[in-house]
Parts: sequence; C-alpha cells; structure tokens
Amino acid sequence: MTDVPAWMKPDSDTVGTPGRVPAGIDTSVSHPARIWDYWLGGKDNFAADRETGDQVLEAIPDMAANARADRAFLARAVRRMAAEHGIGQFLDIGTGIPGPGNTHEIARQVDPDARVVYVDNDPVVLAHASALMADGAPGATDYVHADLREPGTVLDGARRTLDLDRPVGVMFLAVLEFVPDNEQAKGIIDAVMAAVPAGSLLALSLSTTEVRKENAEEGARIWNESGSTPLLLRTAADIEAMFAGLELLDPGVVSCTDWRPEGIVRPSDRVAQYCGLARKA
Repeated sequence: MTDVPAWMKPDSDTVGTPGRVPAGIDTSVSHPARIWDYWLGGKDNFAADRETGDQVLEAIPDMAANARADRAFLARAVRRMAAEHGIGQFLDIGTGIPGPGNTHEIARQVDPDARVVYVDNDPVVLAHASALMADGAPGATDYVHADLREPGTVLDGARRTLDLDRPVGVMFLAVLEFVPDNEQAKGIIDAVMAAVPAGSLLALSLSTTEVRKENAEEGARIWNESGSTPLLLRTAADIEAMFAGLELLDPGVVSCTDWRPEGIVRPSDRVAQYCGLARKA
C-alpha cells in the first residue's frame, strides 16, 4: 500500500471477508463505489478495490482528498438546496456506499420531513439500503436499484417516493465520469431534469484534468486498465456544458474546495474534483 493516512488503512479482520460479501458480488474485479469507499476510509471494499485504489494514489497522491472534498460538497449543496431554496425532496443518483453525512441526514437537519431517493446499481450499495430506509426519521427514504444510463427506470422508481410535480434536488456526484461520452452524459442529465419542474436544482461533480493534468491522466489510465468501469476526465468547459439550459448559480463550476467554502478548512491546493449547482427556471 502506498503511504496513506492511517484512517484509510483497512482492518484485515473486517474488510472484504467472506461473511461480508453479499450474494452476487464479484470481488475479483474493482468497482467504483467500493474504491471510493476505500479512499473515504470505509470498510466495504475488497482486495481488488484496494489494489486499484492504491495504484491510482501512486499517480494522484491527493485522490483521497478529492473524495473527501466531494463528500463535503454534498453536505454544503444539500444544505443550501434545503435552506435557501426550500427543496424538501432529493434524488441522489449514483449515491455509492453509505457513509457519514448521507443526503437524508443533511437534508433533515433543515427539514425533518425531507424525502430522499438513492439510486445505484452496485450490489454492495443495495446491501446497505435497508439500513438507510429504516432510520426512524419522519421523512421517507427509498432506494432504487437501477443504472443511471436508464433514466426512465430511475424516474419510475423515484416516483414511488417523490412528487415529481414539486421541485426536486437532483444530484449526480462523482458518477458521470463513468459515462465516458459527453453527449450521453448530457442526455442523461437532460432526461432527468426534463421530468422535474421549474425550481428544481442540479448538483453535479466530476473528476477533471484541470488540476495536475499529467497526474490525473496517469491515474485515469491505471483505473481504465484495472478492469473497473471506464472513466473519462473532463475539462472545466466540458463540465460547464453539462449545465446548459439551466441557471448556473454562483460561484459557477469550480474545485469542490472553492464552492462556497464557508466554515470548512480548505487545503492549500484545489482538488481535481469540480462541481456546481444550477437551477431549472
């Protein structure tokens, strides 16, 4: 393992052991949600995930910081959507493995009755869904096991819990890099945003080449050769184009650490994870 913080190092007695492997999971191939979980210091990952994660860290030593910055953006964006824009329902697409500060936890700090639908296609995420949906809070939480490349299926599942005639906070955080075609990624966003009314918001984050470009491209090469889901790094202009047709709110498309950083301890450098928040007029 490369030199990483102690909190990231897995406990071999609890991580990736046979008793923790839900049925139907191939642990021999790395998976984005589990690699991300590893970078965040989680325990729901396996040897293949950690191997790929370490290789990427060799190329991009601050990748764990990127992951944490993206998670912090989630909290600030959800809080802004709920407190400033009155959003009481959220559609979190490509949610990944649950960790501290989930969307429903943040939203309910503002609105205890907030309704949240999580969407992912990873069986490991599915294994955690029951815990999310049985948290005892007054608001409703649901999970849709679906591929984001099928927005119709995503929206059909979301309608079980959300009223799509009322504004929705839509979230695609650190997931559309795994749709390595700009037109297809934009089409997915457009299909979802077309199904929600004016006043809805889109929170988006994507990995970028804007910060330490050569390191980022080397990390992407390692990732794509690992057998994991292929990814595409994008420029700031590419990411801004994803918001076309929406009102991009201040401060625009920026590094996650530069997005309304009030009250957070910022690293000395930008992270290679860009983000933005936009409103449907």
